[in-house]
Amino acid sequence: MTATPTAAHRRDAAPAAASPPQGRVLGVDAARGVALLGMMAVHALYVTDAQGQETWVGLIATGNAAALFAVLAGVGIAFLTGRARVRGAVDTRRAAASLTARAVVIGLLGLALGGATDPEVATVILAYYAVLFVLAIPLVLLPTRVLLAGAVLGAAAIPVGSHLVRGHLPPPDLDNPSLSWLVTDPAELLRELFLTGSYPALSWLPYLAVGLAIGRAPLRSPRLAAGLAGGGVALAAAASGASALLLGPGGGLARITAASSALDPADLQEILTVGPDGTTPTTTWWWLAVDTPHSSTPLDLARTTGIALAVIGALLLLDRVRHPVATVLHAPLAAAGAMTLTFYTLHVLFLNSPVDVYDPVPGYVLQVVAVLLLGLAWRASAGRGPLESLASAAGVRAARWVTPG
Repeated sequence: MTATPTAAHRRDAAPAAASPPQGRVLGVDAARGVALLGMMAVHALYVTDAQGQETWVGLIATGNAAALFAVLAGVGIAFLTGRARVRGAVDTRRAAASLTARAVVIGLLGLALGGATDPEVATVILAYYAVLFVLAIPLVLLPTRVLLAGAVLGAAAIPVGSHLVRGHLPPPDLDNPSLSWLVTDPAELLRELFLTGSYPALSWLPYLAVGLAIGRAPLRSPRLAAGLAGGGVALAAAASGASALLLGPGGGLARITAASSALDPADLQEILTVGPDGTTPTTTWWWLAVDTPHSSTPLDLARTTGIALAVIGALLLLDRVRHPVATVLHAPLAAAGAMTLTFYTLHVLFLNSPVDVYDPVPGYVLQVVAVLLLGLAWRASAGRGPLESLASAAGVRAARWVTPG
């Protein structure tokens, strides 16, 4: 059997919707492939050891894979909207209809998958991801400079607003959202998807804005790729360093510990080590100084955005290397990354099926090999993945419906 994850173990999965097959930027697809493998590692392997400390899987992948997917969602939406600011009434209607239709397909798939998935194995992100597609509608109308400024302001301000509001809300369920929630508790469904759940869409808007800006940039430029890689590393290091200073010499950790007397010490240690489930407690403002995975604090958003930029930049650079070794590394990742919605769905279903009779490491290796080989075979024979085709067809048809004539 694969490892049964703890609450801190059921992490990262953010499949990207398909972008048009013509003129694909393979470095972006390869980045999606890296995020997919990272998510699979977090689900299939242990992110903490027996003492509650992070393993190498937790250090590398927890929180980072989900953030990378969210940034890449913005890149994909930029591709869908012509890699430019959407202007004019007709183009605005087309973009809004296309994104809404894709969100409906992804959201319904996510809710159906959530109802069939044990939350102790994987927290299904698709419903949250669908909300991001809807929230992207006003963003595609903005100039790139406004997007970047909004990402910075949003990363600073949205966690503060969330901290204020969540203190007056009931505790989140943190189960996988399912179709039944639409009938039994739609208010709770909206609260969790937007604000209190494992992947709160409002807090993740900065990822989307950054991705949109990247998607509009000249992605085949080596200068841009190097800037993303170097700038991303610098941003991640600065965020981690700022958190360490605030929590250590700044006295933040002592304040958090003093305000967390109601928490079990093991739970507090887990939050401070491998992160909470999407949001931090609201017992003290010092929680906003942590940068642990899935905490959705300003420093967590900055750190994980930096890592996402670094990965994207590095793989865009690798895309320019014409060497057999680079091709062997790059091609399977790009093929798998072109159909992450399909592979993510199959991965989650596999983990919850009687077919998964493997120990953690063999189970993970088996899935990685299957994803990479099937991705290569599918790209060579059929092109776009089946679920990507479904979402794309819905978007294209919706755009036609709202087009005059």
